[in-house]
Amino acid sequence: MIEPKQVTYRDVLSEPVFRTLLLTRTLSIAAGSLRILALSVLVFDRTGSPVLTALTFAIGFVPQVVGGTLLAALADRVRPRPLIVTGFLLDAAAAATLALLPLPVGASLALLAGVAVFGPVFNGASNRLIAELLTGDAYVLGRALSSMASGGAQLLGLAFGGAVVAALSPGWALLAAAAGGLVCASWVQLRLPDFAAPPAETGSAVGRSWQVTASLWRDRPVRRLLLVQWLPPAFIVGAEALVVPYSGERGHGSAAAGVILACAPLGMVVGNLVYSRLLPPVMRERLVAVMIAGLGGPLALLAAPVPAAVAMIVMFGAGAAFCYSLGVQRRFLEALAPQVRGQAFALQFTGLMTLQGVGPVLLGLMAERASTGPAMAVAGAGAVAVGCWWWWCNRDPHPARGAAEGVVVATH
Repeated sequence: MIEPKQVTYRDVLSEPVFRTLLLTRTLSIAAGSLRILALSVLVFDRTGSPVLTALTFAIGFVPQVVGGTLLAALADRVRPRPLIVTGFLLDAAAAATLALLPLPVGASLALLAGVAVFGPVFNGASNRLIAELLTGDAYVLGRALSSMASGGAQLLGLAFGGAVVAALSPGWALLAAAAGGLVCASWVQLRLPDFAAPPAETGSAVGRSWQVTASLWRDRPVRRLLLVQWLPPAFIVGAEALVVPYSGERGHGSAAAGVILACAPLGMVVGNLVYSRLLPPVMRERLVAVMIAGLGGPLALLAAPVPAAVAMIVMFGAGAAFCYSLGVQRRFLEALAPQVRGQAFALQFTGLMTLQGVGPVLLGLMAERASTGPAMAVAGAGAVAVGCWWWWCNRDPHPARGAAEGVVVATH
């Protein structure tokens, strides 16, 4: 196990289990970005509707609230390798089905929604393993690496997806996404040790999931840490979901839309690298509110008829400011009892994905009534408001702790 002091990226990457999970997750995110872009282009070409395009972007997020609230306990009960492999296989099957079968738009969205239900369970199992292997600042650096890899994967998926869609068709892009899922499943099956399941607990998985979720939500510090990880991405992903119709309204074209979208994950890579390498942990935590405000503020520029290059810069800056999450990772991990970490990470993932699904739909409706530029500016204002709220909540340098310890008692 890595010691929490004086760790480096080399130390974190030397852990083989983390390395396997990082690389397969990176490939899976690239495949997912490829799938979303291909299907979004397909739906927009068929319907011309910003709402349906935004819904396509969002449909993989919202249904995860079902899995996160009813099935999250499986992340602490079932052996992690079978869970993670199953998740990759489901993603691959969904992409292959969308590529090979001429499904109506509604059926395509229903398929993605059904697969998304199980996402929190697989993600919770993976994050529980990482939290057991990396401690202290090693865990923060591990999350920084994950964020940078995620940004790079999205960049690769969007760039590759745009090229494939332009040169061939969305169907070929979906087949490439399916192949990525199969590679991930095989990789985990061959390289990840088959860790034993945690000690069995009494009661149903559904009952346990409800119990832990309620206990975590009653803990005020944990609740705030969850909300600050959920809300800013919801606003920014909502803005990203409008990039395709935004580029169409401004006359930038679909090629520019792919580049604008790719600027956000590129900024995420740069921001996480700089933030994690140059700032000590104390400064990371102090600057959370400032970085959240920087996440959304520049989006106000998109309400004006700016050139595509300005939109690219704005999205790059928004992606870079996502590094704010590094300032809350250590606090979130320390607030959790070890025996409920899998479920807590599943809950965190559930809220993150669900709100990233709600955001695009609401902003898509706003864009239908007005236009995409003002809707994206509203998303930025929402992120700034969250930054102000976080600053207000953390004015006291020694805040009273909530019931984090109570979570342990309530869920033993």
